[in-house]
Amino acid sequence: MTPLVIVAAAVFAVIGAVAERVASFWPPDEARRRPPGARTAALALLAATAAGAVAWRSGLSLWATLVYLAFLAPMVFLAATDLEQRRLPHILLDPLIVASLLFVPFNPAVKPLEAAIGAAVALAFLGVTGLIVRGGIAMGDLYLVLPMGLILGWPAIFTAVFLGALLSAVAGIGLLVTRRAGMRSYIPFGPFLVAGLVLALVWDPTLLGHVAANPV
Repeated sequence: MTPLVIVAAAVFAVIGAVAERVASFWPPDEARRRPPGARTAALALLAATAAGAVAWRSGLSLWATLVYLAFLAPMVFLAATDLEQRRLPHILLDPLIVASLLFVPFNPAVKPLEAAIGAAVALAFLGVTGLIVRGGIAMGDLYLVLPMGLILGWPAIFTAVFLGALLSAVAGIGLLVTRRAGMRSYIPFGPFLVAGLVLALVWDPTLLGHVAANPV
């Protein structure tokens, strides 16, 4: 385990905990102001695991690995907010979209054309899905999948969205079985999209390079 993996995991454990706490009182209009608890610890652990896995898997240069981790940070806040308040605030989404656009020509793992196709396909797919499955896709999900497509490119974005949908379905079934949700309950998709992105980064054989050949 390299120092970068340890530092990334430690920093993101703090980010995950802070994100959960912030989501409990901001944005204020729908905040429930819950006290710290199991969700705080769970998000800290999941964020640390995600960042540690990305750092461990990366065979890219240090600067590129740090950029990928930097993109992950606001996504943790978005996931926490969507989980808590069923929303993805533009104050976080808009800078993420701009930053991902600026990163496209410098991304060592994804060509600009692949990034453009990834973003377009992701938007089209979720947009059509939202029209077919009423209430299944929120507008914030469309905004979130745009930077995901630019960062991952095609075809990795397909993997991310597929895995996110699979995780969402499994979670939905679990909530139904345990009677914590009904057939008409809304389950936020944002956290699962973020999870799909992390899994795609770690799973894809080319996005983060080859660890043994080009270690961070």
